[in-house]
Amino acid sequence: MREILLLSIVTFSLDIFSANAQNMPEKIDFHRAVNIAWAVDPVRTELQVGHHSAKARSSAAGSWFAGGPTLSGEYMDDHAIGSNEGYTTYQGGVSVPLWLPGQGSATRQVASAEAASLDEQLNVEHLSLSIRILDGAAKAQIARERLKAANQLYEYASRINSLIAHSAHMGESSSSESQIAQSEMENARNEQALAQEYLENSQAELEVLFTQPVEVDLSHGADMAHVRFVEPRDMEDNDPRVKAAHKNVEAAQANMKLARRSFMPNPELGIDVIHEKQYGSPWDDRVGVNFSIPLPSEVRNTPIMSEASNRLASANSQEIQARRMVHLEISRVRARLMAATAARQTTRIAAANMQKRAAAEEHTWRVGEATLETVMQAEQAACNAQFANARAEVEWHAATLRMMIAMGITP
Repeated sequence: MREILLLSIVTFSLDIFSANAQNMPEKIDFHRAVNIAWAVDPVRTELQVGHHSAKARSSAAGSWFAGGPTLSGEYMDDHAIGSNEGYTTYQGGVSVPLWLPGQGSATRQVASAEAASLDEQLNVEHLSLSIRILDGAAKAQIARERLKAANQLYEYASRINSLIAHSAHMGESSSSESQIAQSEMENARNEQALAQEYLENSQAELEVLFTQPVEVDLSHGADMAHVRFVEPRDMEDNDPRVKAAHKNVEAAQANMKLARRSFMPNPELGIDVIHEKQYGSPWDDRVGVNFSIPLPSEVRNTPIMSEASNRLASANSQEIQARRMVHLEISRVRARLMAATAARQTTRIAAANMQKRAAAEEHTWRVGEATLETVMQAEQAACNAQFANARAEVEWHAATLRMMIAMGITP
């Protein structure tokens, strides 16, 4: 019976371990994380479809004619007016719209420019996705460090509470010390629960980008020792957002050229065939040419030119705003990296000093020269300093990776 019970306990423990192992997120580096998220990014699929559509429009604009052929037909006889003399006419024709001078090449240029713009939009989405992954991974890693500090504080508070409870049982501690120890342990437990909630929320936000649980390790790839220095102006020019805005300007310019080439509706040219029968005469066939040339009109052309002008003005404005935004962002990224580097050094020293202070306060408490409240405050300050150090380390790695991304490097 004892062997069966022991086997059941072992089996149950293995099942729990297996389930926890399956639920544990996979730990990957930043470069692989970007590739995984890019493969399942819905915006990428949307932009690729739009790119293929623009290429198809460019190919279709290479047609000989501006549109599909138009068929026309007529049938007339004299029965409708009460006569039956045998006057019958069959008439049919086919016509095709013609390109205006330069309109076909302008249409192809618009489609090609839109395809190039969508190519840059793909790069913009890749950049945006990389930044979202970086921010989400940093948030999740900071949440793990917070939970680690909370666990450390709870373990310490629980150990102190056990010591106080034992000494109170032996009559060596007062009730106030027991209350302080119990209160500090409960506060640590509350912080532990809050840290766990924060971790789960940040992990869920990151999981949305991957459609699976993952843990992104930012410590790998954040090495700028062998990275070539890039001038800030070159960083702005090479930024996908600036390039995409410039491609939109080129597409708007091509659209303006197309609007000028479309100064009138497309003329049509075709062939007509008449097959008729007259009273007392044999069948008569005739073949001719038909054409239709709509004349230019301000009522039609003014809205087309106005829309093209508005699109060009909007594209120029967006390019200027994109360059200003990227310039400001690069300045902020550089400032963040310098601040993170300084914080990484100072918090490391502060954490070491606070840890020594906490150990010294505990020693003085054990010899009866300090209060328990002072010891718990020192330990909490040490845990906070340790968490600040770990957070500064994560933020430094994130700032380094962000700087590399701004330089056009995908770590």
